[in-house]
Amino acid sequence: MIRRTRPVAGAIALLAALTAGIAFPAGAAAGEPTGQDAPKVDLVLDVSGSMRAKDIDGQSRMAAAKQAFNEVLDATPEEVQLGIRTLGADYAGDDRKEGCKDTAQLYPVGPLDRTEAKTAVATLVPTGWTPIGPALLKAADDLDGGDGSKRIVLISDGEDTCAPLDPCEVAREIAAKGIGLTIDTLGLVPNAKLSRQLSCIAEATGGTYTSVEHQDELTDRVNELVDRAAEPVVTPVATEGAGSCEKAPVLTSGLYTDREEFGQQRWYRVELLAGQELRASVSVAADRAVRPDYGVLMRAVTVHGREIVRGEATGNGRTDVVSTGLRHPEPERDDDDSDKPAAETVCLGVTTSFSADAGVKTTPGLPLELTVDVVDGPDEASDVASFGLGRGWWLLGALVVTGFLAGLVWGWLSRWRVAVWRTN
Repeated sequence: MIRRTRPVAGAIALLAALTAGIAFPAGAAAGEPTGQDAPKVDLVLDVSGSMRAKDIDGQSRMAAAKQAFNEVLDATPEEVQLGIRTLGADYAGDDRKEGCKDTAQLYPVGPLDRTEAKTAVATLVPTGWTPIGPALLKAADDLDGGDGSKRIVLISDGEDTCAPLDPCEVAREIAAKGIGLTIDTLGLVPNAKLSRQLSCIAEATGGTYTSVEHQDELTDRVNELVDRAAEPVVTPVATEGAGSCEKAPVLTSGLYTDREEFGQQRWYRVELLAGQELRASVSVAADRAVRPDYGVLMRAVTVHGREIVRGEATGNGRTDVVSTGLRHPEPERDDDDSDKPAAETVCLGVTTSFSADAGVKTTPGLPLELTVDVVDGPDEASDVASFGLGRGWWLLGALVVTGFLAGLVWGWLSRWRVAVWRTN
């Protein structure tokens, strides 16, 4: 659900990796990919009448898409289960109600028979409407089941023609289900309205939007997205924060999901051993209409309520995701032994400042993703003493002495060379 503000995405989804410095250790950590199920990709192709236009390298948009699909099918990794869905391919009439039902599975998601899939693509002829919203709902069903990565790649040359079923709202509904499905979009026309709609669809699920104007660009981009589906995916673990640190769940390194109501504060706990560091980040997605000017605050505090460090971020309505993160270098030191770090419990508090107009549902809360990374801190004997000045005064002194001796030797050699030159 974390999208890039590209992008939370990152960013947003983006900020989760940047601020947390994700480096999960090997083992069965929370949110770690299982790798048991094959990745799934559903290519959703616009076959509406406008795809007849001949403005892509001297050929029609449909011809360019077919050629790109054939090359993508040849390059699809063996482990990827791929399917093809169409929208606007069958109904050529003027009945809007019928036109908005026009989406079909051209090739089912599963092990790929390249010849069969190419034969199916070859039969496509630009025909009807552009029911993007209905096609996305059906494509999500195509990818149902399994815990492998799921990706929809939507290729269109026009805006949805089936309002009030807003495809951006459809994408938000898909993201809210928490099924780990990403929607990437590609626009075949440099149109501002199309760009805004396809960007909104992609960002709602942490996907990307790309505008392409040439057939080779289309091929390369779709290939890249299909290959990306084969990469390991981290599945978030559902958790439920508490109203206070005392009752909060204890989290280990991993990726977690939760929901937080408008203006609510949620607490989580992390146990740090001696010498360990905490890196954490949070991303909150607006999966419904919210007012501009919102924010998220993440605080690390002691069990006694004293704040250690905080991270905060604000938004102005231009993105659907806001993210922030923090780093707690190491536990405080014991009073009786200043050289020995102590184990400690860190309370992580997440507070949001979203608001909405009357009539907008406030429950369930907004979806959030929380990244927790507990790592070993730097070895002070090597990292701090070697380059810092706290315990590294001996190094500074050694450098001064070495420089002084080197100067004496160089001066003696210079005077000796001058003496020899005068003698000769």
